[in-house]
Amino acid sequence: MKQQSITSLPLSPEEERRSRMVKYSITMGIRIVCIVLMFFVQGWWLLVCAAGAIVLPYIAVVIANVHADPRGSQVLRPGGVEVFTRDRPEDGK
Repeated sequence: MKQQSITSLPLSPEEERRSRMVKYSITMGIRIVCIVLMFFVQGWWLLVCAAGAIVLPYIAVVIANVHADPRGSQVLRPGGVEVFTRDRPEDGK
């Protein structure tokens, strides 16, 4: 059985939640920039910004919900407990 080390353990739920929130916030920040730019640009750039404002919420949710553990290993759990009993020698033999 492979020896476990503290660095091979998966991320804690708090760390995982924080990383997902950061990814989501960055993507939604880009969406806000696209919305603001829609007031100042014309032509094809307006369509690019509008597409970004429409598509980025879906992309943000998908990226935030991907479970990508940077350590890449799973925790090995020990197997079941086995109980061994000794055979009792029979009396007289």
